[in-house]
Amino acid sequence: MPVTISAAAVASDLVPGAAPASLAQSAAAAHSHGSSAYAMFLQADVVVKAVMLGLLAASLVTWTVWIAKSLQLARWRRRLRRDIGALAGCRSLVEAATTFGFGEGVVSRMIQATAQETRISEHATGSLKERVASHLDRIETANGRSTMAGTGILATIGSTAPFVGLFGTVWGIMNAFVGISKAQTTNLAVVAPGIAEALLATAFGLVAAIPAVVIYNGLSRSIAGYRVLVGDAAAEVQRLVSRDLDRHRVSAASAAAE
Repeated sequence: MPVTISAAAVASDLVPGAAPASLAQSAAAAHSHGSSAYAMFLQADVVVKAVMLGLLAASLVTWTVWIAKSLQLARWRRRLRRDIGALAGCRSLVEAATTFGFGEGVVSRMIQATAQETRISEHATGSLKERVASHLDRIETANGRSTMAGTGILATIGSTAPFVGLFGTVWGIMNAFVGISKAQTTNLAVVAPGIAEALLATAFGLVAAIPAVVIYNGLSRSIAGYRVLVGDAAAEVQRLVSRDLDRHRVSAASAAAE
């Protein structure tokens, strides 16, 4: 007569101390695990799920900041170049104040601050150019802070996301080892799904961190270029003040000569 040997019996011979029923249950559990990332996410521990969801939210924040800051910098850079061109065509501070009026751009703020300091210093002694340079420096600093707004979170995500993902991996592997001890088997089909779920957290951390670092460096270069343009605008304003002072000296000398 042919002899029929069940899979559970063979497994019990290969793995000493494992009961046929428990091995059958382990095999069924292993087959129930999906191989896709979504299936592994659904079957992961609640802590690992929370870690992966947090990293996914951080990735969404990264791309949102990139889109918003890129559009903002492009708009500011376009307006600043236009204002610098108009400022270069002005022959005096009065003409520049008339051209820019009371706008909201950084060049308008520079013109307003310079014109106000010029009025205040009409009968003052000392160097007007130094006081104007001080105002322009503070405006440049404030503008630099506003351009950097929102980029700090990219640096935070880029530096912490791998460690957050690693925490989820360590937690998942701990749970996998606990499951191995309860199943009383080291069968790869039983062990591998839990470890794969744990490693998925590290993958989420890298997916969140790598774009954050790249985008942060790209935005930093764009902001540095924009700040150079702001410095050029401040230099144009200082040249206008210097021209007005020279004209005033020439006029005073002519009047004294007469």
